[in-house]
Amino acid sequence: QVQLVESGGGLAQPGGSLRLSCAASGLTFGSDCMGWFRQAPGKEREFVATISWSGGTTYYADSVKGRFTISRDNARNTMFLQMNNLKPEDTALYSCVKGKRSYYCSQERIEYDYWGQGTQVTVSS
Repeated sequence: QVQLVESGGGLAQPGGSLRLSCAASGLTFGSDCMGWFRQAPGKEREFVATISWSGGTTYYADSVKGRFTISRDNARNTMFLQMNNLKPEDTALYSCVKGKRSYYCSQERIEYDYWGQGTQVTVSS
């Protein structure tokens, strides 16, 4: 059974940083794209970032480019999202996702077949 468990969310001030983690089990972690999506209250779920099976290729939403960094440690079955210079508009529930492909990772929700429960990130002064 595939399980994706996020951690690291919390309250941060504008300009602050948080590091999210996603621990995966029940899958061959090093073979597929992984990513992060987020959903703010009253808004649709949106793509944040994705990373290829090897970690060699990453893609980011324009809204987080230059501030967020996605990475993975295949030996530890874990993925990370380093979030710097946080803004109030980054407030959302952040979910870890497993892709259906190994590379050419997509920004489309339909291309991801397993989702974690999410970790809440709140950016406020």
